[in-house]
Amino acid sequence: MSAHLKKYAQVPLKQKSNRVWRTYEGGALIDRWKKDSSEVDGSFPEEWIMSTITARGNNRPENEGLSLIETEDGIVPLRELIDSDKELYLGASLAKKYGTTGVLIKMLDSLERLTVQVHPDKNYAKTVFNSEFGKTESWYILNTRQIEGEKSFVYMGFKKGVTKELWKSHFENQNIQGMLDCLHKIEVKPGDAFMIYGGVPHAIGSGCFLMEVQEPTDYTMRVEKTTPNGLKIGPELIHQGVGEDKMLSCFHYNTFSLDEALNNWKIKPKIVEQSDGFTLKTLFNETHTSCFGLNELLLNGSYTIKGNSSFYVIVIYYGDGSINCNGKEYEYSQGDELFISAAISEIEICSKTDSKILLCYPPC
Repeated sequence: MSAHLKKYAQVPLKQKSNRVWRTYEGGALIDRWKKDSSEVDGSFPEEWIMSTITARGNNRPENEGLSLIETEDGIVPLRELIDSDKELYLGASLAKKYGTTGVLIKMLDSLERLTVQVHPDKNYAKTVFNSEFGKTESWYILNTRQIEGEKSFVYMGFKKGVTKELWKSHFENQNIQGMLDCLHKIEVKPGDAFMIYGGVPHAIGSGCFLMEVQEPTDYTMRVEKTTPNGLKIGPELIHQGVGEDKMLSCFHYNTFSLDEALNNWKIKPKIVEQSDGFTLKTLFNETHTSCFGLNELLLNGSYTIKGNSSFYVIVIYYGDGSINCNGKEYEYSQGDELFISAAISEIEICSKTDSKILLCYPPC
């Protein structure tokens, strides 16, 4: 079977829809992006893209979060394809260093504010979870909507004057407003981009539709024991099994003015290449993190992507057209998610209608 699966490294691989249960509600804008007529908010507000990890949480399906790929021989888990020849699919360097993709991509749509939380940096993840990966992540705001008259916003970083003792007191007393008041609240609009490094406290507000590119774990330490919508959160989702004291040590207690927070974490996209038919921008790259990368291709014509000895992922935010790969033509349309293996040296993307294409990259 393994040898049989290697042939799929030569073609763009399309993922089946992969919605994942979370403790907050949302998802209607994912439906709209996928052109699903339902456009309903619910308990599946995230689409996990090219995932080889499972979601954490009790009483959830065993393989929730794992991506499935459509092939001419049926549906195959992406993890199974990669395991058939890691060097072929991932690239030699990534296969040797990690043996896995090293990245997780999500589309996330929040009807309600997410709980205040933090993710481990690499040192904490290695020490506490014996994991090579923490959960540094990035947010690229794609769309927003007002919820009950409130504009879209995010929270991030401790304000000046916040101490570990104050934060612990707010947590123990479940003073939610007190915790929110410790963080910078930032209004967001489409096109905004943020880096959220491990250890930085944060919360995505209501009305945010964004792409999140992150290290490939689901380690989330939460300080709210009840979601804004009233859902009780069990201990395993508060502290991931390590206890409350160790959970509180996951936070970095550095403090910042608002200007310092924006300078540290808000990223300004830069144009890399441009012509009459396309504009290629870089959003997140090695100047921000070695954990992943994200580019945006605005296409009204054709553009050739040359491989760099590693896989990458294409997400079609809008538009339709074709991808020429190894002498064959494959159609793309809004909502498609495609894995391009390291074995593919070059593809040409040709738009039929104006297209916004997000290009996601693994660790460099």
